[in-house]
Amino acid sequence: MKKKILLALLVILIGIQFIRVDKSVPKYRPSNDFIVSIAADGPAAVKFKEACYDCHSYETTYPWYFNIAPVSWWLKGHINGGRKHLNFSEWAAYSDDDRAHALKEMQEEIEEKHMPLGSYTWTHPEARLSDEDRAMLITWLGTIAAGPLD
Repeated sequence: MKKKILLALLVILIGIQFIRVDKSVPKYRPSNDFIVSIAADGPAAVKFKEACYDCHSYETTYPWYFNIAPVSWWLKGHINGGRKHLNFSEWAAYSDDDRAHALKEMQEEIEEKHMPLGSYTWTHPEARLSDEDRAMLITWLGTIAAGPLD
């Protein structure tokens, strides 16, 4: 009986590998991108992209394990949720009020160590933020918030 259950689970595990997750990118204007629209460069922009863009933009880099179900379903859910909440690829399309609110919320999420998610940084060490990185990003985002938002 135990062998039949294990065999059935193996068949199911193999079978679900054929249910692929959509990795396509919708059409969007690259000029709407957060980093592009604010003409950012330097270490803060690089660290920001490393820590935030996989889940909050259309520039997701899918790791090899994204091809394994059900892990791919779980990860795609996180990506969809991240993009729905805040999508840096659509930044310039947001209203001034939405951008101002997003900048404030980004600072809070980074300061309170809610972002990036621990489950993300566990497999993406380049996205881990030291206390110095957090301070740099909070200051950088504050500078952006203090200037014109477009």
